[in-house]
Amino acid sequence: MIKMIQVANLVRSTYYHIVNSWKQPDPDRKWKRRITFIYHRHKGRYGYRRITDVLKEKGYEINRKKVLRLMRDLGLQCIVRIKKYKSYKGAYGKAAPNILKRNFKAEKPNQKWVTDVTEFKLFGEKLYLSPVLPF
Repeated sequence: MIKMIQVANLVRSTYYHIVNSWKQPDPDRKWKRRITFIYHRHKGRYGYRRITDVLKEKGYEINRKKVLRLMRDLGLQCIVRIKKYKSYKGAYGKAAPNILKRNFKAEKPNQKWVTDVTEFKLFGEKLYLSPVLPF
């Protein structure tokens, strides 16, 4: 891998410092090996947070930002499957009989009550709304 730098604005000593730093071994090679081992051991299901937790459990002190940066350098990314919405729950119970038959007029207040259940998915949770309408 050849690294390109702009030579026009560099002092000579800076240029040679940068060129000599390319010859040095990677200072993060041990971390990269450990991160790759943990990533493949868990079949790509661990992201940078969980890998950081595993390293800290083993007694290594490393920042999560460094783990994230090294994982990006290595091209490792957590495999996350997005759960698709499935409304079908299998065979369900018996439907309630239609007693009102769309006759919503009542002779007295609170004689007939109507409700319906609506499901919303917000922030990964299912929320249910069931308004009650008295007639």
